[in-house]
Amino acid sequence: MNDYIFEFPKTWQFDIGTSIDDSVKLFSRNHQAVLNGIKSNVIEVIQGIDWVLTHIPWIILILIIVYLGYKASKKIAVGLSYGVMLFLVGTFGLWNHMLETLSLVIAAVFISLVIGFPVGILIAMSKRANRIIRPILDLMQTMPTFVYLVPAVVLFSVGTMPALLATTIYAIVPMIRMTSHGIVHVDKEVYEAALAFGSTKMQTLIKVQIPQAVSTIMTGVNQTIMMAMSMVVTSAIIGAQGLGLEILVATNRVEMGKALLPGISIVIIAIILDRLTQGLVNKNEVSE
Repeated sequence: MNDYIFEFPKTWQFDIGTSIDDSVKLFSRNHQAVLNGIKSNVIEVIQGIDWVLTHIPWIILILIIVYLGYKASKKIAVGLSYGVMLFLVGTFGLWNHMLETLSLVIAAVFISLVIGFPVGILIAMSKRANRIIRPILDLMQTMPTFVYLVPAVVLFSVGTMPALLATTIYAIVPMIRMTSHGIVHVDKEVYEAALAFGSTKMQTLIKVQIPQAVSTIMTGVNQTIMMAMSMVVTSAIIGAQGLGLEILVATNRVEMGKALLPGISIVIIAIILDRLTQGLVNKNEVSE
């Protein structure tokens, strides 16, 4: 009797995890050709982004960041500080690793925008879609990041593709949420006025709601970039190249100094990307 009071009865327990594992492995085996095709195409895209970045002279890339920093903040000192920070990454000997990391982040953010933007519009416009998708977003946002790695590896083996998949799943949530939030909270008087003047719902969405929600949507872009950057080290566990892998290798070897430099480099890239996107958000708010 005491066993049933202090320990959960074993007869009531069931192992659903094994069934899920078997289903995912079966799906992977049955659709291997399709998955390999997706993998090869995505890897080519990421390699293309990396090729473009590596063929931009380092001094030109730094000057571009200085210019963007100036345009975002209207302060030349801020732009120069971004350039100095980026220059530091090069002095650490991590320039190429930084470009590999940026390639993965750019690809993950692009996919997040392409999928997240229309999904955000969908749940803003449809109550039924909102009821279905919201719990999924809550699950995605609260699930430990390591959980995303397992199905990605089962489907695509280790390497860049599963890292991109896990990063995208983790980073897409704020894009969907902020897009939906921005559209839902557009000024009702402006929305109703557009409808009163004969605009269709689609015309109102394109010409009124989305333009009014641009600042909120840009905040979602900012958060998506930050969450993609935060997955860099975690994705290195399943084969992602770049700064995250350098940290992982140094950590496994218990080399604090070698782990510190790529860690600082990730912080530098995250700060620059955050400030530039925040500058776009503030610029949109001022123009409104």
